[in-house]
Amino acid sequence: MSEPLIDVQGISKQVADSTGTLTILDDIAFQLWPRESVAIVGASGSGKSTLLAILAGLDVPSAGTVMVGGSDLFRLDEDARAALRSRQMGFVFQSFQLLGNLTALENVMLPLELLGRGDARVAATEMLRRVGLGERLGHYPKLLSGGEQQRVALARAFVVRPALLLADEPTGSLDFATGETVMALMFELNREVGTTLVLVTHDDAIAARCDRQLCIEAGRLVRSELRQAAIGEMAA
Repeated sequence: MSEPLIDVQGISKQVADSTGTLTILDDIAFQLWPRESVAIVGASGSGKSTLLAILAGLDVPSAGTVMVGGSDLFRLDEDARAALRSRQMGFVFQSFQLLGNLTALENVMLPLELLGRGDARVAATEMLRRVGLGERLGHYPKLLSGGEQQRVALARAFVVRPALLLADEPTGSLDFATGETVMALMFELNREVGTTLVLVTHDDAIAARCDRQLCIEAGRLVRSELRQAAIGEMAA
């Protein structure tokens, strides 16, 4: 088996509130492997989104380490973490997070331009065609449906061919049929690009499609379940 893409050890997160110290995450440890798809599941308030933010280096833990491709994420300063995110990570959010003053094409070009890629327009156009939006390149987000906006967000996330894609309730604001279409596309792109996919979801059906489920309860990792069909794939 290859080396883990992400190695999480002893992650805890505490914050102060009016009653004292609130523990959001408590001694979380796991590894993520190249090309793996993982669902983080649990009740609302269990710490799932906080954990996802820590994996991205967008939030800082109170204790513990997150190793990303051999780099200790929290020994890097904010600029270095941002540079690592731009090179190795993609993000998909429930609220799409598209820039309203940019067209679909310009939204997808943006992360490539930030990396100094000279082929940004060509690569972004190809990815938008791949997600079925070849006729919507010049449309602004307000002229796109929710499902189309989320497909733009997927194209933007995958266009840099990230090692890791983090998704927080990516179908939460979509109707069932549109959500099914978006998730099918996400898993297809995950396989094609070879990205490790980590998603927070309340949807049992979506979680069941992932190779593994990490169940968080009251800030603790209480269960890590690997799909039987994934065992042979990961060992190969």
